[in-house]
Order: sequence, then C-alpha cells, then structure tokens
Amino acid sequence: MSAMALETETEDGPGLRIMTARRVAIILFNLGGPDTQEAVRPFLFNLFNDKAIIGAPQPVRFLLAQLISRSREKLAKANYALMGGGSPILPETVKQADALDAEIAKRVSNVTFKCFPAMRYWKPFVKDAAKAARAWGATDAILLPLYPQFSTTTTASSLSEWKRHSDLPCSTMCCYPAGAAFAQVHADAILEAWRQAGSPAKPRVLFSAHGLPQRVIDSGDPYQWQVEQSVAAVRRLLPADWEIRICYQSRVGPLKWIGPSTEEEIEAAGHDKAGVIISPIAFVSEHVETLVELDIEYAQLARSLALPFYVRAPAPGAAPRFIDALAEQVERALSAPGKVQAENGGRICPAQFGLCAQGSGR
Repeated sequence: MSAMALETETEDGPGLRIMTARRVAIILFNLGGPDTQEAVRPFLFNLFNDKAIIGAPQPVRFLLAQLISRSREKLAKANYALMGGGSPILPETVKQADALDAEIAKRVSNVTFKCFPAMRYWKPFVKDAAKAARAWGATDAILLPLYPQFSTTTTASSLSEWKRHSDLPCSTMCCYPAGAAFAQVHADAILEAWRQAGSPAKPRVLFSAHGLPQRVIDSGDPYQWQVEQSVAAVRRLLPADWEIRICYQSRVGPLKWIGPSTEEEIEAAGHDKAGVIISPIAFVSEHVETLVELDIEYAQLARSLALPFYVRAPAPGAAPRFIDALAEQVERALSAPGKVQAENGGRICPAQFGLCAQGSGR
C-alpha cells in the first residue's frame, strides 16, 4: 500500500477485514497573541519565560519574565488597543486552517485531515492542540510551522513543546523559505501594492523580517540565511531594475541584533529621497508587528522624512497561493512519514548552521 494511503489493516476471521482509515492532524504552529487587554501581561510572561527566548536558568528566567512583562505591559496594551484590544493572529490562523482543510481534501482523497492551530504563547496553546487532535481521533500528525524560515526561537521552540504534550507519530516540515508558491504570493502582494500606489518608478523594496540577537545567529541558527533565501526567491519575480534591501524589525533590549534595522533603512530611503514598498517577508498573517509597527510607527517615520511614498504589501494570510504552498508541504510530509524535512524534501541549510532542524549536516 502506498505511503499516500497508509491505512492499517487487521483480519478478524476468514474473509473478514477491518479497515481503519488514516486521520492526520495538521498542526499549525504560530506565536499567538493576546485576545484581550487582560491577556497582554500573561502573554508577555509566557513569551519571556521560554528558554528559547531567554536562556537563563530557572528561577532567574521566571523572575526576568515577570519583570519584563510588567515593564512592557502598558506599551503593549496601547499597541493592542490600536487593533481593537487584542491580536488578530488567531482569527487569521483559523482562516488559513479552514482554507488548508479544503485545499488538501481536494488533493488527497484517501486520508482524512483536520488543521489545529497551536499557539506558543497564548490560547490555543500547543498542549490544547495536542489534546484536541487526540480527541478527534488522529492516527498521526503533520507538524507545519507558520514560520517559513526556521529558527531555534520559533519553530524549534514549538516543536519541543509539542514533544512534551504528544506522542502521536508525526512528520515535520521544518521550513519552506524559498518555495515557488511561497515566493510567488509575496511577489504578487508587492506588485499589487505597487499598482495600487499608481505604479511609481523604481521603488525600493524593503523586505522586513523579525530581528534576532546576533548571538543567536552566531551560535548556528540558520534564520538569517533562510530570510536571505526567501528574498532571493521573491526578487527573481520582480522587475530587474527595482532596488531590493533586507532589514529587521522589533528589536528589544541592549544586545546587538542583526541588521540593518527597518528603521535605519527607512531613514536611508529618506536621505536618498527614495519611495519604499515594505514587505513583511517573515510574517504570514497580520498582527502587531505589521499592523502597528509597519503600518503606524514606520509609516509615521516615513512621513516625517518626506519619502515620495511608503507602501506596505500585505502578509500572505489565506491568499490561495499561500494555501497552495502549505498544501505542497503537507503532501511532501505525507510521502515521508516520521521524517523532518525542508521544502525540497531534504536539508537546505549549509553545514555551518549546526542548529538547523536536521542537525549538523555531517
């Protein structure tokens, strides 16, 4: 029987065969976000109490998480208030889950699928998704992070949490930074934003990704390299005379972070009198970093610098091409049960990135 079917068969007496169909839970990992103002501080605490974010041992990490969540609560509440009081990331993920359920059902007819959002720092938590998948009767799971680029601070943290709460057999798609459908959905969004802005000549495209401390990258995390692969894939789909730059947002704390920062690139555009289209290359749904940082804070900076234009391309959301990209990953995972793989079916990271999901590469 093919790996795509993977049904289990048992026999109970002559000529009687009982078939148990495969039921695959697709676990969609994401960061999560507070759904109310009251949830802001506990969300922040959960974030900073993750050892993948702050590596200090307990109880030091617990105390630091308490301190940071209290000190950042007021500003964070104000930002979430700008979006109606809470984050839209869960409703966005539910839309993606519903669309993926429908798309994968069209592609694979002999397996039953159901998507389960699994948020790392707010409800529904990873443990909630694991419990729901079991209650649904899942025979196995496909772990599909909604982080296209792998990092120890995002995907690895979610995968580790899943292992704590589920013993379901599973296949894992660790990353898909440069897949054709993923690149096309970003290119489509950028080109449409450009057309909506009146098709200004030679825009400067800023690909903005969430930043990380430099020490994380220096330790062998492949995130920055994978962001660069994403940008290279999208760049091939844009006009050749457009200027392309990569930048990083959301820096916090005193550590050195990878750069240049998005703010620095907007300031450089102001100096050069260049109009900007900004693309959230590492984000797949709208949330505080797109709706507040990019749309309000950086837009205000662009106006103060008199940029000729400042246009923001939307995150992929439930765009059909992005759902296609996710469905491709599900199909690939189905064909390789029990494995951890990237978008091409194998390892994509150079060997120097020892924290790649697939190990040292040796």
